[in-house]
Amino acid sequence: MSEAVTRTATTSPGLLASLAPLLREWLPRQRWFAGKGRPVTGFSLVAATELLPTGGTLGLYHLLVRAHQPSVLGGSAHPGDCYQLLIGAREALPPRLAPALIGHVTQGPLAGRTVYEALYDPRPADVLLEALRSQARIGGLRFERDRGQEIRSGLVSRVMTAEQSNSSVVYGDTFILKLLRRVVPGTNPDLELPLALAREGCARVPAPTAWLRAELSGESYVLGVLQPFLQGASDGWELALRELAKGEDFVAEARALGRATAEVHTALARALPTVTLGHAQLRPLVDGMVERLDAAAQAVPALRPYAPGLRTAFETLAELAAEGRAWTAQRIHGDLHLGQCLRSPSGGTSHASSGGGAWSLIDFEGEPAKPLAERRMPQPTVRDVAGMLRSFDYAEHSVSPTVPGWADACRSAYCTGYAETGAPDPRTDPVLLRAYETDKAVYEVLYEARHRPDWLPVPLSAVRRLAAPDLS
Repeated sequence: MSEAVTRTATTSPGLLASLAPLLREWLPRQRWFAGKGRPVTGFSLVAATELLPTGGTLGLYHLLVRAHQPSVLGGSAHPGDCYQLLIGAREALPPRLAPALIGHVTQGPLAGRTVYEALYDPRPADVLLEALRSQARIGGLRFERDRGQEIRSGLVSRVMTAEQSNSSVVYGDTFILKLLRRVVPGTNPDLELPLALAREGCARVPAPTAWLRAELSGESYVLGVLQPFLQGASDGWELALRELAKGEDFVAEARALGRATAEVHTALARALPTVTLGHAQLRPLVDGMVERLDAAAQAVPALRPYAPGLRTAFETLAELAAEGRAWTAQRIHGDLHLGQCLRSPSGGTSHASSGGGAWSLIDFEGEPAKPLAERRMPQPTVRDVAGMLRSFDYAEHSVSPTVPGWADACRSAYCTGYAETGAPDPRTDPVLLRAYETDKAVYEVLYEARHRPDWLPVPLSAVRRLAAPDLS
C-alpha cells in the first residue's frame, strides 16, 4: 500500500442528535474536558467521518464536536471548545470494554446500539495505525507520515491511562499515538517543533513518524502525532520522587537534564527564527506579569503581604529594558517540568548521564489553555528554565519528611548542565530569571488555591524567597 488511500466518508445528519443526550453526561466526566464546572448546553457538529461502516458488527466514527457552555463570567454563551472523539458502536459491549461505555442509543441511525470510547478497543486503534501507515484520506481527514520510517502492521495496541489533557495509545512498545482532545485550527507546536528538531538532527526529542490532520472549510487542524515509544523510559517526575523516597540525591540527573534542555533550545534557535526583545517588546510582557500578580493577590489573601516585593521582580526587569538592555527570544517548549521529560534506561554515550540513561523532552503543545498564537510566540529560553526550577521545588515538597536542600542542589546542577553545552548559564541573568520564576510561582499560588489548597504552602515558600531575593 505505497499509494495514499482515499475513502468515502458518509455520516447521517441525525448522528449528533442521537448522541447528544449521552455526550452531555459523558463528556464532562472525562479528565481531558476543559470546561469543568460549567454545564454543557448543547453541541454542534464540526465534522463527522465514518471509519468503519455502521452495518457491520462494529461501527466507528471520528467526530469533531463543539460543546457549548455558559461563559465563565456569566455573560454571553461561550462559543464552545471543539473536541476530537473516536466513537465505536456495537450491538452489545463485551465486558472488557465496560470502562469505555458512553451509553445506549435510543434514536437515530445508531438506535439500539451501544456506543463507547473506541480507543480502548484494539480494532479501532488498529484502524488508525493502518490509516497512518497507508496515508489514507477519509473525508476531511488526512493521515500523513514520514516515509523514511517504517510502520509495521499487526502491532498490539493498549491505551494509556495516565494522560491528562489528551489521550495516548501505545502500539507494541514501538510507537505511541497522541490524540489531541481539545483542538483548534492552526499550526500546533506539538507537531511543528518536533518536526523542526528532527530536521536539525536533535535526538533529544522523538521524531514524528506520522500525524493526523483535518482539512475543513479552508482551515487545518492537527489531531494527532505518532512517535517512537521510548520503551522502559522513566517519567522525570516519578524518577525524582523515587530517588527522594530512597534518600538519594538527583544532582547527576538534574545536570544531565540541563544539558538536554539546552541542546533542544540550541536546535530550536537554529531551526526557527529568533527575535530581539527591546523595551517596546518587553513592556507588554512585564505588564502581563503585573496583571497576573494583581489578579492572584486579589483572589488569594495569603499572597497579598508578598505582592509589593514580588512586583519589584517585574519592575526591575522593565527598568533594565528602559536602560537599553535587550534579550533574545525564540521558540521554546512552553510548559517544561519534570513530567515532560523521559529518561530512557540507556541511550548511547553522547546523551548518557551518570545513571546510564538519556533524557528526552516530550509534549511540545505548550499550555493548552492558552491561545495557539500565544503558544507559538518566541520567548526567552529562561521561561522553560524557570518552569523546571519550580518543578524541582514541587518534587522536594512531595515526599514526607522533606529532604532539605534537595531542590536547591538540583536547581544549581540543572543550570550548570545547561551552561556546559555552551549556552549561557541562566544564573548570569538573575533579573530575568527572577521575573520568570516569580510569574510561574504566582500562577501556582492561584492554581493551588483554587484546586489543591493543601499544596498552597509549596508555591508560597517560593514566593517568600522571590519577594526578598539576594541577587548579589
